[in-house]
Amino acid sequence: MLRWTDLQEIPSGFGPSVVTLGNFDGVHRGHRALLGTVVREADARTAAAVAVTFDPPPLAVLHPERAPEQIAGLEHRLELMAGTGLDAVLLLEFSHQLAAMTPEEFVREVFVDGLGACAVVLGSDSRFGVRNSGNIDTMRELGQRYGFDVVELAAVGETTAGARTWSSTHVRRLLAEGNVAEAAEILGRPHRVTGEVVHGHHRGRALGFPTANLAEETGGLVPADGVYAGWLERLDLPAGDAERRLPAAISVGTNPTFDDVLVRTVEAHVLDRTDLDLYHEQVGVDFVERLRGNVRFGSVDELLTRIGQDVDVSRSILFG
Repeated sequence: MLRWTDLQEIPSGFGPSVVTLGNFDGVHRGHRALLGTVVREADARTAAAVAVTFDPPPLAVLHPERAPEQIAGLEHRLELMAGTGLDAVLLLEFSHQLAAMTPEEFVREVFVDGLGACAVVLGSDSRFGVRNSGNIDTMRELGQRYGFDVVELAAVGETTAGARTWSSTHVRRLLAEGNVAEAAEILGRPHRVTGEVVHGHHRGRALGFPTANLAEETGGLVPADGVYAGWLERLDLPAGDAERRLPAAISVGTNPTFDDVLVRTVEAHVLDRTDLDLYHEQVGVDFVERLRGNVRFGSVDELLTRIGQDVDVSRSILFG
């Protein structure tokens, strides 16, 4: 998948293309349904399938006090988008200048002149242009004016499957509760946090359960404090390497049994392994199921007993 971060990077005469627009935070199942439609429409028209998205997200620029933390880190978001079959993503830096563009200015400069759009796929609730003044009807009018078709989908952010809501807002709520299993149903995969493995207090290794501690700056929304079963993926290793994806018991929080951990950390113990040196590797931590909340134990022996139980339960969840 091609990645552009500026209109000037798009090859002259690019197109025809089928284009969509959105933040795609988390790239959940609703987002993938929309992106899949873009790919199918592009195939039918012998055109390129392109998504336009933003970094930082618009709300972080216009109303930072209301902007939620992003569900997926930027690189992970782009990888997930690439997995839908898109030919290209245009990642625009959102700014006040961009926010001031009228719907027509934005469509003409980005969709028409930049990408040579022959069709635009949008959810029925999509808004664009200055003060979100453009909607699906605006896009239809612009399509008639500039010669592209408009394909409307049901509101992607509120698509339902039974009682489930496929929306980023709902995913954030579930992660804040630690309900990673239900969040995974909406995402279509386990929720992932990425980061570099750094040195911690080395307490886990001393106790016989070494952990990979993620740096404080992580990509992706860290779920509620607690202990989880999941996977650790070593992103620096090639796909297919037997050592790339490893089963893990994961801890999130400040480790209340000890008083020297002042910030929330994500640390993963790879099951049945004490031989790994993961320092400075980039890893993804995938959360499959929450086992329990954090507990302050009365002694190290009590903590060790519970860690052993957590490892056994994690193994049962991950391998059945």
